[in-house]
Amino acid sequence: MADNITQKILRSHLVGGDMTAGTEMAVSVDQTLLQDATGTMASLQFEELGRDRVGVPLAVQYVDHNMIQLDFKNPDDHRYLQTFGARYGVHYSRPGNGICHYVHVERFAKPGQTLIGADSHTTTSGAVGMIAIGAGGLDVAVCMAGLPFEFETPRVVGVELRGQLPPWVQAKDVILELLRRRGVRNGLGRIFEFYGEGVATLDVFERMTICNMIVEMGATTGLFPSDENTRLWLENQQRPHDWQPLEADPGAAYDEHELIDLGQLEPLIAKPSSPGNVVPVREVAGTKAAQVCFGSSVNSGYADLALPAAVLRGKTINRNLVVTLSPGSRQILDIITGAGVLRDLVRSGVRILEPACGPCVGMGQAPPSGSVSVRTFNRNFPGRSGTQNDLVYMCSPATAVATALAGVITDPRELGAQEPEIAPPTFNPAAVDSQILAPLPPEQARAVELPRGPNIQPPPPQQPLPPSLSGRVLIVVGDDISTGDLSPDGAEVMAFRSNISTMANYVFRRLDRDFANRARELGGGFIVAGHNYGQGSSREHAALAPKHLGVCAVIAKSFARIHRRNLIAQGLPPLTFANPDDYQLAREGDTLEIPDLVEQLAAGATEIPVRIRELKREFKVRANFSPRERRVLQNGGMLAHIKAGGKMLSAEKAESGAVDQGSPVTNPVPQETSD
Repeated sequence: MADNITQKILRSHLVGGDMTAGTEMAVSVDQTLLQDATGTMASLQFEELGRDRVGVPLAVQYVDHNMIQLDFKNPDDHRYLQTFGARYGVHYSRPGNGICHYVHVERFAKPGQTLIGADSHTTTSGAVGMIAIGAGGLDVAVCMAGLPFEFETPRVVGVELRGQLPPWVQAKDVILELLRRRGVRNGLGRIFEFYGEGVATLDVFERMTICNMIVEMGATTGLFPSDENTRLWLENQQRPHDWQPLEADPGAAYDEHELIDLGQLEPLIAKPSSPGNVVPVREVAGTKAAQVCFGSSVNSGYADLALPAAVLRGKTINRNLVVTLSPGSRQILDIITGAGVLRDLVRSGVRILEPACGPCVGMGQAPPSGSVSVRTFNRNFPGRSGTQNDLVYMCSPATAVATALAGVITDPRELGAQEPEIAPPTFNPAAVDSQILAPLPPEQARAVELPRGPNIQPPPPQQPLPPSLSGRVLIVVGDDISTGDLSPDGAEVMAFRSNISTMANYVFRRLDRDFANRARELGGGFIVAGHNYGQGSSREHAALAPKHLGVCAVIAKSFARIHRRNLIAQGLPPLTFANPDDYQLAREGDTLEIPDLVEQLAAGATEIPVRIRELKREFKVRANFSPRERRVLQNGGMLAHIKAGGKMLSAEKAESGAVDQGSPVTNPVPQETSD
């Protein structure tokens, strides 16, 4: 049977369920990733599992989000996370060492392995041929405990790349082209696997850009072959032993297909305020900009910064805007320093920030009110920059540097027929390795005490789901509500990521500043939403904070993948309208009643009636849950489920005697045959 790369990796890690699209499967996990904005709560939940040590071959904790340290809250979290790593067997990448996505691909990502990370852009590691999936903190804590990752078997989209990119067109334009075609919803339940002659023209940094932003379509992950470019990357990172060739078998099939002729692409840009709002740069050329930002969690590799520096060499940025730059890692900062790139940027007037997420998550560098900010970032959701009425455009570094010079959005092809020559990078992994702390040996680790500052509070307790649900409609919201609306970005709010009771005060702040008080006064209730509810970040706080306010369920037209998982993991049923038109019945303040919900979940009901008391009407919601998800909800969440002895798919399959441990991921050399 001819397998694609996705099938090869998943089959070799399969420990439960099966690989039929739409059914649940369980895969063993090789690596886990945490970052500080999600890591504290994930670590607290790991402690509740009662394990003495992590149960995965590799676990890494990065500090790259909450870096401003306005007061004690951020450093208290970092101190806790460092000691947690030493105690439980987690490597700790210190503040300033770089963004988790970049450092992980540099130092840890391996072809053929699986990675589950508490950051939606964990998908970046697909650039080197590994299945890398973003998930909520509790999901990652469960994997850290040695349990498998259970999810719906994805469809595989084969993306054939032909030709090569023309001058001034970059990898960012490849992923923007996919977003132009599919928008932010039509990647749901899919892995995008890249193949074709054009793949070899893209280096690992370029593949990282594409895999990083694949999640903006709602996709599970993105995946490139492990080829000669991958081998060269790992060799430059002094990890040649981690390389193995990995490609799809000849004749491998895909569930869906996309074809991109790289040579026919042009510079693209995502207009405010969605990554899917993509148009050619020429259509918005001339739009005045107040700010240009390079780097951060995508497009912060060497060439992403060296090209702007080459364009700016001997010039200065436009006087009417401000330009910032965030390198992806300490190693990249070291490279651009040695290559003279940093000198050119500084002399041109660019503000240099430390290797961190920074302005991508509203950590400083917010644009002026109502102004245009042109960024090489991955998200431009409303208010994410820190300015509530922002106008953020997302584009390639080439488009951004053309804009930085002109002061208005500019097609980079106006800079000349050819791009400037860029010297190859000189890699120095030691720049990063020196700031990654290994955990203590188990016999020493048990003596470590974990300091908890006053802002570090336990996660909300998980209680069994009530037999029936009843409550007011607390708010009715539209399509594409992001997790940033539920758990806002920025230094002020993100400082409370380890304190759910305080963070709950900010739920829906952008849309309705009275929401938190109203939810408390009414004793909780329901959220009603449109399509793609919970898009964006993997932050489980977007489920935890509403739960703290008494939200008992969310009814929506559809859900984003990770947020749906997080709601279930925290014991909140994500229900979908059986008839999307019934969304029009929802009125804030009305009382909804779902009688005998637990009984219906246990019976496997797929449609459940909901009563509107005031209207004396009824509509139906879909309960499209797997048997495992039903049990998790009944128990009140994943922690409660595991503590109650709830079985995982892998255990169920083991008891049936049908466990298939899979086989190593290999690409055997074809044998010559005779006719």
